[in-house]
Amino acid sequence: MLKQRVITAMVLLAILLPALFASSPLPFTLLVLVMVAAGAWEWGRLNGFGQAASVATAGVCMALCGLAWQQGWVARDLRLLWLAAGVAWVLGSVALIRLGVPGWAQIPRAVRWAGGVLALWLAWLAVAQARAIGVNFLLSIMALVWAADICAYFAGRRFGLKFTRNKLAPAISPGKSWEGVWGGVAGVLLLALVWVFLDRHFAASVPSFYSQLARAGWPLLIVAAVFMAAMSVVGDLIESLIKRSAGAKDSSNLLPGHGGVLDRIDALLPTLPLAMMLTTLVY
Repeated sequence: MLKQRVITAMVLLAILLPALFASSPLPFTLLVLVMVAAGAWEWGRLNGFGQAASVATAGVCMALCGLAWQQGWVARDLRLLWLAAGVAWVLGSVALIRLGVPGWAQIPRAVRWAGGVLALWLAWLAVAQARAIGVNFLLSIMALVWAADICAYFAGRRFGLKFTRNKLAPAISPGKSWEGVWGGVAGVLLLALVWVFLDRHFAASVPSFYSQLARAGWPLLIVAAVFMAAMSVVGDLIESLIKRSAGAKDSSNLLPGHGGVLDRIDALLPTLPLAMMLTTLVY
């Protein structure tokens, strides 16, 4: 299992890194479009659709992304869209977690389907805009999720239930603890501070997400980092909730050893639009 995970990760990096650091944003934007389409196919399956309808879901998502691209949305000021997306993610996440696993099935399937397609479309548009800004900016947002996930994992293993009596959300994801969340938040805060220092030390031509916020004041940077770390956990919890409701361990087996595409990008779905929201609100 570990060998399979490592091989899959190496193959993905061999594809993703050259596209990410290409001189043009086009290769990475196209690659993410393919990944989002795969995630949309998985979304159809998680909502009980057959193969044809799941493939059609991927087609609809790709069409929406292509239309936004063709209309020049990647280069536009979309602060109202990002604000609406951010509010929807925060309020929607609270509502879904309160409903819990049983409540997911009570939502009309058409509404669930549309919500997932919209979330994937917004994530692609956020990636496209962030990559157009610059690699340093996009990479700093993605690294936030990785830092939160890695630090939460190790903090949870080392300190889980040592300071609190209850798990974070046992009915949704029994393995998560509050100590893990705190570890993830601490990791993101450290990452933000180090990245701002490195930006300034190397006089980065394209400021990172953290440096953009730091220009508006350190208090805002700290609050935003904590908020983003929390929302990365929320993204993971929501996918776990949906998979439990669907009776699925993974969103698919497209990525051997890792599950599906949605299993890899669940925390990015809320954080990418929220990062764009915070950036556009500051400037």
